[in-house]
Amino acid sequence: MRFALPKGRLEARVLGILGEVGVDVARLERSYRPTTGGNDLSFKMFKPQNIPAIVALGSADAGFTGRDWVEETGAHVVEVLDLGFDPVRIVAATAGPDLDALRGRTVVAASEYERLTRAFLDAQGMSYTFIRSYGATEVFPPEDADLIVDNVSSGATLRSHGLRVVAEILTSTTRFIANPAAMADPGRRERIEALADLMRAVLRARERVLLEMNVPADCLDAVVREVPCMKSPTVSPLYGGDGYAVKVAVPRRDVPATVLRLKALGATDILEYDLNKILL
Repeated sequence: MRFALPKGRLEARVLGILGEVGVDVARLERSYRPTTGGNDLSFKMFKPQNIPAIVALGSADAGFTGRDWVEETGAHVVEVLDLGFDPVRIVAATAGPDLDALRGRTVVAASEYERLTRAFLDAQGMSYTFIRSYGATEVFPPEDADLIVDNVSSGATLRSHGLRVVAEILTSTTRFIANPAAMADPGRRERIEALADLMRAVLRARERVLLEMNVPADCLDAVVREVPCMKSPTVSPLYGGDGYAVKVAVPRRDVPATVLRLKALGATDILEYDLNKILL
């Protein structure tokens, strides 16, 4: 099995989740060919922009890249899992005028995203000249471009250069993608989907914690009825019959309010644990 891994800002989070599912990838300094303990797995590092084409060609069975680069390249790949990493928006921005003010003349548009930019401006019915940028796209307006298309997270960089967003083209996060031929092969598809299932389990676990508590017998029904859980809590009798031990996986964001509610319902000795994986 051959995997294309992203170098740059996506690298640490992708290698991190692979490590959490048991695929330990070690990258030597200046090397683009990481090593791993699995003899039947091979990895190669690419810029995220190149990975959709590499996977589509079959040079790699699967890989990790942003949705923006899948859309920009138009590569024929299968999206297996949205990891949710590095959320960004692909936007059009100008130094002042809105889109309507730019109509009626040929505008200069700068971007790393040629395909997305052309599709956007064609849909707007605008006449334009395209300039490909190689990073630092925000420096073009107003002298060298009327409009740019770029990726933003908070938008602070655009604002610091006096630019404002005039349209959102798409939202993007890190995706686990696969080659269509690999997904058509039962053996490779099974392994790709198994890896996706493990990563999905890690992502679920990051969103939840395990709460364990002691509950008096006369409070059990109220606790079970009110506590948030994935399906139903695990309940077992305490030694000596003095109440019950209750375990439940709850959303991490709800923990403060949940703990207070559980205490009010009679729960005691509440413990909180981090989870590694949640397989459904």
